[in-house]
Amino acid sequence: MPKADLPIVIAGGGIGGIAAALALTQKGFAVQVLERAADFHELGAGIQLGPNVFRMFEHLGVGVEMSHWAVFPNSLIMRDALDGSEITRIPTGEPLHRRFGYPYAVIHRADLHKVLLDAVRRSPLATLTTSAKVLSYEDRGDRVLVQTEDGKSIEGAALIGADGLWSAVRSQLVGDGKPRVSGHIAYRGVIPLAKVPEHLWENNVVLWAGPKTHLVHYPLHRGEVYNLVVVFHSSRYEEGWDTYGDPAELHERFAGQHRRVREFLAMANEWKMWVLCDRDPISQWTSGSVTLLGDAAHPMLQYLAQGACMAIEDAVVLARILADANGDYNAAFLAYQQQRYLRTTRVQLTARMYGDIYHATDAVRDLRRQMLAGRTPEQAYNGMAWLYDGI
Repeated sequence: MPKADLPIVIAGGGIGGIAAALALTQKGFAVQVLERAADFHELGAGIQLGPNVFRMFEHLGVGVEMSHWAVFPNSLIMRDALDGSEITRIPTGEPLHRRFGYPYAVIHRADLHKVLLDAVRRSPLATLTTSAKVLSYEDRGDRVLVQTEDGKSIEGAALIGADGLWSAVRSQLVGDGKPRVSGHIAYRGVIPLAKVPEHLWENNVVLWAGPKTHLVHYPLHRGEVYNLVVVFHSSRYEEGWDTYGDPAELHERFAGQHRRVREFLAMANEWKMWVLCDRDPISQWTSGSVTLLGDAAHPMLQYLAQGACMAIEDAVVLARILADANGDYNAAFLAYQQQRYLRTTRVQLTARMYGDIYHATDAVRDLRRQMLAGRTPEQAYNGMAWLYDGI
């Protein structure tokens, strides 16, 4: 089969892979998405959506559907987890929308993924294949052969590795070993709204910053549930996202913190745990007709709330460049990499820095308060303009 008649193969059916499939099919490219799991779904719970990704939703034609499932908080608030005092508050309603042209919201990962997936399924150019774990590939120049765990060989015009933090495509293309373990553990829980006491519910994204810990909470799924994420420093290390957490360890780490923090911890009967990892930024994630996208290219800690947003930006940029490339995948992938690597590098490094700020102790805790407490909303917006003004 001529290369022009082959689909672009996308390894990974998470948010990044499905966003890439949608962006590419809208530009007239046939795609085949290979998902290792038995069905297409997203792990995890809430994620935050900056104005930069709402601009991408507009390009993808899914802005209305995303807004239907999203919750639009009034403010981003940081509180001190020890004394309960408010450190800073950034309005996220109309003032932020007016400043950046797009809103700020929170959404359940599964809702975001489903909106993208439903849009892909409406395209006759998309083939979605489950139970297809990618092991390796061979770039033959005129095509790419992708090998899956069940022994199949799938032909594509090109390959996009959107297979996440533990990417098999990256392992072969870059060969930089295992991800960097941050030493931070996250527990997540979802609480039905009916179980949240009235004095604890608020339509805000709230971060309780403590010594080597933090708690984040906000409403999700059209306000029907409350999302809780707690993070603490730990030497434990278990791969994967769906390990069950130990409530006893959690309460030990947060002992002595404000009563409202401990009230939130007591509400969840079951916690899922994951180890926070990233990688050092790289400038080369493309070779020939193979490139990386999302966490496979630039995995980042969650402290800037931009992992999914960066993957969706990647997808839109890559599709636009490919549409103008007249079939030259090699040149298009290099141009895509060149456009994306410095922006994503800045997000990766800034996310690490934010982790230090959130978990500050002693003098750094005092400096955090001095630096953040006096900011006006406009100063806060200006500080994030490099990110939220988008691409």
